[in-house]
Amino acid sequence: MMAPRIPDCPLAHAVARIGEWWTLELLHDAWEGHTHAAHFAESLRTPRDVLAERLATLVAGGLLRRVPCAAPGCDEDGTGADVPHDRYLLTDRGRGLRPLLLAMAAWVNQDLAPEERGLVLVDAATRQEAEPVLVDRRTGRRVDTAAYVLVPGPAASREMRARYEVIDSRREGPLRGDAGG
Repeated sequence: MMAPRIPDCPLAHAVARIGEWWTLELLHDAWEGHTHAAHFAESLRTPRDVLAERLATLVAGGLLRRVPCAAPGCDEDGTGADVPHDRYLLTDRGRGLRPLLLAMAAWVNQDLAPEERGLVLVDAATRQEAEPVLVDRRTGRRVDTAAYVLVPGPAASREMRARYEVIDSRREGPLRGDAGG
């Protein structure tokens, strides 16, 4: 994992943690219910040695957890073998990336005609296409507007604060501020 340019920048840390494109593909399959290496390998058409390395990376990064499954009957999801194997389960941190994936898919789909979209988010009950948005949990208001801005937090480094002094000086109106006090 490459170190972020500004050590306390959460955006840089997100990109560093996600890493390569395959991270989101593996997590997508985990969100869809895959738990066994055999299912990931089949779905993603990935050689098992490459897949093992990638799963280990996601486990080390705290996005998946590896659970040994050696007991007979541990085959409830149809792997077809009562032999020792591992299950890969999403952690809370891994599940927390799902809104990002959904937003990324919607971002790409907005540039495509409905008949050109390869994958769409729908309401499971109605099958109506959904349009994901990010909202403030407390107010329900969309945060992808100029009414919400990023500012240095209480633990911001001197470098982060200096960067946002410049950004704040360019902002107009009541949007200037500092959450760090």
